[in-house]
Amino acid sequence: MRKIIASTFSTLDGFIDEPHTWSMEHNNEEWAAYSSGQLADAGALLMGRVTFEGMAQAWPAMPGDPFVDKVNSMPKYTVSSTIDKSDWANSTVIPAADLVPAITKLKEEPGGDIIVWGCGRLTDALLEAGLMDEYKIWVYPVVRGHGQRFWREGLSAKLSLTEARAFGQVVLLDYRTT
Repeated sequence: MRKIIASTFSTLDGFIDEPHTWSMEHNNEEWAAYSSGQLADAGALLMGRVTFEGMAQAWPAMPGDPFVDKVNSMPKYTVSSTIDKSDWANSTVIPAADLVPAITKLKEEPGGDIIVWGCGRLTDALLEAGLMDEYKIWVYPVVRGHGQRFWREGLSAKLSLTEARAFGQVVLLDYRTT
């Protein structure tokens, strides 16, 4: 069975929104190699609607390289209650009302793990449904003081740290659900 792995950038104070404005200057070659390997091993991308719409606008227009080509060619899924189709190649919109059965079925299909870019309502719902397997939290040396929190208030979960690794000033914390 495939795993669902959320790979999310976070500030030290736990905010995840607008990572393009605060993360990129801290990434290095080792970080890029690890991220590329993670994507190469993945069988699909899964995103909430907000992340998906932003990515669908940017990624198809990016100049080709192996990372960009992989993202644009691989299966991509978004869960939404407001959109029902996408023009981004190999994209499928899953109605929010069908979240649990659709994602359960997707996990049972053959192929590489399913990577979730971003966190929010989708990952919270997956965690509550027992479908989330792992969080790769990229912690950046930034304090924002405001924005979207990693998890919504009131959500509760037990996680187990399986790896902590530094990439220059960025720390990857790998947690599995228990």
